[in-house]
Amino acid sequence: MNWGGPEFVLAIIAISTGGWVINNWIRARHGYALEDEWGGKTDRADDQAMAKLRDENALLRQQLDATHQRLANVEAIVTDRGFDVASQIEALRHQDDRRAQ
Repeated sequence: MNWGGPEFVLAIIAISTGGWVINNWIRARHGYALEDEWGGKTDRADDQAMAKLRDENALLRQQLDATHQRLANVEAIVTDRGFDVASQIEALRHQDDRRAQ
C-alpha cells in the first residue's frame, strides 16, 4: 500500500466515517445523546413530546377499554331474552292502544 497516495487518505476517511456512524447508531439504539458534526452532544428533542404522546396514548387506551366494556354491556342487554320480552310487551300495549282508538 502506498502510504502517501490518495487511497490511504480515502481509507482513513472511510474508516473514520464508518466509526462515527456505528458509534451514533449504538448511542441512538441505547438512548444516549448523539454527536453532531463537531463532536458536541445533541439531546433528543422529542423527550417531552414523547412523554406527552405516551400519556395521551395511555388515556386513549383507558377510554377504549371503558368503551369496550360499555359496548359489551349493551350487547348483553340487547341479546338478553328479558329485553326481547319487554319489547314484545310494549308492542302489545301499543297494539291494544290502536285497537281502543
